[in-house]
Amino acid sequence: MNDQPGETSPEKIADLQKRARGLEPDGDQFQKVLTEVSGYAREFLAALDHLPAFVENMGKGQSLLEEPISEEPEHLEKLLEIVKKEVDTPGINTASGGHLGYIPGCGIVHAALGDFLAAITNRYAGIFYASPGAVRMENLLLQWMASLVGYPKTATGNLTSGGSVANLMAVVAARDAHGLKAKDTHRVVVYSSEHVHHCLDKALRIAGMGECVIRMIPLDGAYRIDPLALERQVEKDKAAGLLPWFVIASAGTTDTGAIDPLRRIGEIADAHALWYHIDAAYGGFFMLCPEGRAKLAGLELSDSIVLDPHKGLLLPFGTGAVLVKSADALLASHRYRANYMQDVEGASTEISPADVSPELSKHFRGLRMWLPLKALGLKPFRAALSEKIHLARYFYNRLEKIEGFELGPYPDLTVVTFRYVPRRGEANKFNQRLLGRILQDGRIFISSTLIDGRFTLRMAVLSVRTHLKTIDLFLEILQTAVREMNSSGG
Repeated sequence: MNDQPGETSPEKIADLQKRARGLEPDGDQFQKVLTEVSGYAREFLAALDHLPAFVENMGKGQSLLEEPISEEPEHLEKLLEIVKKEVDTPGINTASGGHLGYIPGCGIVHAALGDFLAAITNRYAGIFYASPGAVRMENLLLQWMASLVGYPKTATGNLTSGGSVANLMAVVAARDAHGLKAKDTHRVVVYSSEHVHHCLDKALRIAGMGECVIRMIPLDGAYRIDPLALERQVEKDKAAGLLPWFVIASAGTTDTGAIDPLRRIGEIADAHALWYHIDAAYGGFFMLCPEGRAKLAGLELSDSIVLDPHKGLLLPFGTGAVLVKSADALLASHRYRANYMQDVEGASTEISPADVSPELSKHFRGLRMWLPLKALGLKPFRAALSEKIHLARYFYNRLEKIEGFELGPYPDLTVVTFRYVPRRGEANKFNQRLLGRILQDGRIFISSTLIDGRFTLRMAVLSVRTHLKTIDLFLEILQTAVREMNSSGG
């Protein structure tokens, strides 16, 4: 039976086409829109030195709810004002050099231009058949990253939305490569640090491995995994009839920036046939500078690794990467076939992103990474990463000389943990109030964590716009706040 729900005609189609043309600006309209948007971007960047890094409250975007989606168009000028007021003002200004909290992301201009071109041309970068150039570009970037960490040419990977999805993909590949079944989960053992990023706990649960035995290996005084304790635990678990499977090391933890002893853990993993995974989302790209490379020996021993270009390569949020040493392992977990895709079969021996990822529809992320790397070259990226390491060391050395401050370990990379210990009163409450003062001031944004029950402040330097004057300003803000708190009794 052939249902015909309504009449149609060339005239009706022509009328609909005329009304739909509002979606496609002509040349003059396009130029006007482009001028207004680029003008807004130019003014935003020009004002960054004077904009706060954090603005508390400000309605928290509430008035956006008073602007419902409507049938009729509104002027772009008005819409950009809404964006400025409700999106780009309240909360953390992640484009600011004063953003020293969490692990900063930034977003350099050339990457934004790459995104603009990717969105305008809208190439489908999931399948080689659909866009050979886009797929080759992303694979080229993955091969470059693989060579950076010392992986062989057999490695493959995927540009992801970030470290969370990248870590999930590695966990799934490791699960399948070891042939693990649901009936064995309660005997399977995962080894990690209590400072491992929480997205790995989430990844294990999503991958159906939430009932695994999780071993939190003791840490040394610098919050790095103790390899001797790891090896003893693996041997103990084997003797108990358990199935040691997955060991996670961090190349830069979020809490303290610590780098685990990567080479020694790799040797232990190899000796006991464990899948060795490194979360280098934060620290991996420090391989580009000599100060970082000296700390990261052993990355090449891993079976899988995660890197975040939206951290160490200063790209916009939404740019992660996973690399797996064995391409077959990633393909075995993610390659599927469908009848409607039969035309792409045999189109190329090139690996398509859809074959190694949960994503089918995807953003063409490669252009936001390729364009700045090619247009600017690697030299300024290397210099920026070296600068951030030296800024963290400078802050540590300066703060160490100020009475009352207690510092965590000397920074492996660019995270410094510290707190003020008052002569009277509870240190945890004092530092909570100190953090509140810093955020209320707004020129600098930092974050806090809890380490061994101590409320700890943490500074993370990674924004492209963080320079020496930023660190000096932060030191001034800190000392002023502590002096005023002490004189007023806390």
